Amino acid sequence: MRSSLLGVLMLAACGCGATAAPSGPPAAPAPPGAIDRAAMVERVRGEMRRAWAAYVRDAWGHDELRPVTRTARDWYGESLLITPVDALDTLVMMGLTDEATAARRLIDERLAFDKDITVKNFEITIRVLGGLLSGYQLTGDAQLLRLADDLGARLLPVFGSPTGMPYMFVNLKTGAVSGAKTNPAEIGTLVLEFGALSKLTGKPIYLDKARNALVQLYARRSKLGLVGEEIDVETGQWLSPNSHVGGGIDSYYEYLLKGSILFRDAELGRMWRTSAAALDQHLAEDVAGGLWYGQVDMATGARTAAEFGALHAFLPGVLVLGGDLARARRLEASCIRMWQLRGIEPEVIDYRSMAIRAPGYQLRPEIIESAWYLRRATGDPQYLAIGKMFLDDLVAHTRAGDGFTVLTSVETMAQGDLMPSYFLAETLKYLYLMFAPDDAVDLERVVFTTEAHPLRRTW
Repeated sequence: MRSSLLGVLMLAACGCGATAAPSGPPAAPAPPGAIDRAAMVERVRGEMRRAWAAYVRDAWGHDELRPVTRTARDWYGESLLITPVDALDTLVMMGLTDEATAARRLIDERLAFDKDITVKNFEITIRVLGGLLSGYQLTGDAQLLRLADDLGARLLPVFGSPTGMPYMFVNLKTGAVSGAKTNPAEIGTLVLEFGALSKLTGKPIYLDKARNALVQLYARRSKLGLVGEEIDVETGQWLSPNSHVGGGIDSYYEYLLKGSILFRDAELGRMWRTSAAALDQHLAEDVAGGLWYGQVDMATGARTAAEFGALHAFLPGVLVLGGDLARARRLEASCIRMWQLRGIEPEVIDYRSMAIRAPGYQLRPEIIESAWYLRRATGDPQYLAIGKMFLDDLVAHTRAGDGFTVLTSVETMAQGDLMPSYFLAETLKYLYLMFAPDDAVDLERVVFTTEAHPLRRTW
């Protein structure tokens, strides 16, 4: 797999009751020495192949698969081929050539955006625009870049607010926008995709609009350096002062740092360092020897909740990229403790009592992503054992036929009926990279988006 993946990347250059807190540290996974990386690579590839085959059999040409009922789901009544676009780079990177060729042919022949549908800018940007761009860089298929340019132009009206921060929704045909009340994640998680589109098409407007939105949001941070969880893009006024690193805020911080890396943007780097210092000072909390990031009032710093969950688990990986390995390791240890409460992480816990507050599991990748960054940065073999634990637990509890499905509760392991596109785009990709050769991805030149689409600095 080493030569295959390197070749690909070279081509790119062209009901929740309280749960008692454990009395000691979490049980150790399998001994690191027992991990056969090559065998694990093949195992993850096999899971990807089976999950993709389930999509092909039961949802081909649609947005997502419902694996339990073996039916399809389209987000807006008409398919935007979200799973094929989102999963394409994973298929390519894993060397699943036949599957990748079929996905690319479907996209080339059937994907079109001249549709009278109102879409969520954030989700379509990270899943579809990002997937088209990474697919183009990995395959050289010019049609993917043409589609990305067409989509980007149709999304641009979102930036027409008085503040320059984007509206939440846009109609792909008419350009009509809506959703002035939004959040930092949906405002700030655009600069990688729109910026890469600018660089690859030679059209500065995409980067200019997305970067300005990020700067405008940063300019409205509190005196403590924090952002809240809801803001009005027309008035620029905060509607919720709750500050945390969970859903609705998370990837705003991620893109400050990753934007500075991908575009060598010193100002974004400074903005990240200022923000990271504010998070460490006001959100970080030591509880029983563990490091967590909770919730505070953005203006006063007063603690308002001790909640942490699956989406918060992106932060250790970003801390690795920012050079804070010690804090990243401690926070990932807390994330693993959360996973081991039930054998699959819940959506949200109270980290002081270790009570589960939201018991669902949405097949999220963030904890795996962070473990991979730590393995790459430290070489510590414990993360291989942790990666195997993740995969074993996913297979044991979320497998549904040949696919995988969300759980409605990690307390009962009751299954829902959806295999989100990001499970193929992110969760399985990071599991694969966990065991793949270290030189599979050059992190000096490749930056992964929040949807795990690898964007390569080819400009």
